[in-house]
Amino acid sequence: MYQGDNFDVEGTKSFSFDDQSIRRGFIRKVYSILMTQLLITFGIITVFIYVTAVKDWVHHTSWIFWVALAVLLVTMICMACCESVRRQTPLNFIFLFLFTLAESFLLGVTATYYGSTEVMMAVGITAAVCLALTLFAFQTKWDFTMCGGVLLVAIVVFLIFGIVAIFIPGKVITLVYSSLGALLFSVYLVYDTQLMMGGNHKYAISPEEYIFAALNLYLDIINIFMYILAIIGAARS
Repeated sequence: MYQGDNFDVEGTKSFSFDDQSIRRGFIRKVYSILMTQLLITFGIITVFIYVTAVKDWVHHTSWIFWVALAVLLVTMICMACCESVRRQTPLNFIFLFLFTLAESFLLGVTATYYGSTEVMMAVGITAAVCLALTLFAFQTKWDFTMCGGVLLVAIVVFLIFGIVAIFIPGKVITLVYSSLGALLFSVYLVYDTQLMMGGNHKYAISPEEYIFAALNLYLDIINIFMYILAIIGAARS
């Protein structure tokens, strides 16, 4: 991540995001990767909720859940912590593909515990919310890239609240926690979108970090979907 203005700390002009063609190409690449991830994910979720044989199989095969979780954690940590993994082609795409498959499987398993109507409703609401937030991120003059520290504090407080909520079960606490989660990751979606955009924003992601940018946006959208699904499930229970 670097400052998104025209000059760096030492006064040397930076061309990474000043060139509009590079910036637009970077954004197109990120969104192409993201759309592929989302198509895979929601395609797998659809299979899990509509094919009874698959639903029964995952409910009786618990070991594959833990395998998918392990793959998810390993690939995510490697991509987040190892620059060589994120930037080296085709290794970065292989890791991202494995991560997407693992995440999609886990989401598919989770979706089987909800009704198909609830899942499709959550998909539709998530699509509308994410589209609106993305348009807002592109159009607004507010610079959310300066809110990284605030968002970090917010996610820590949210995680602590989640731990406490485990010991206070109930419909109300589920609705409150899920609503806060959806709101928090909605702000994160705007933040990560503006980091990708560069331009006049204070901070931006390097054009070489297209895998990292796609991963951030994907996780934001998936978290928004999960919390909206939890809200719908709790409200209709």
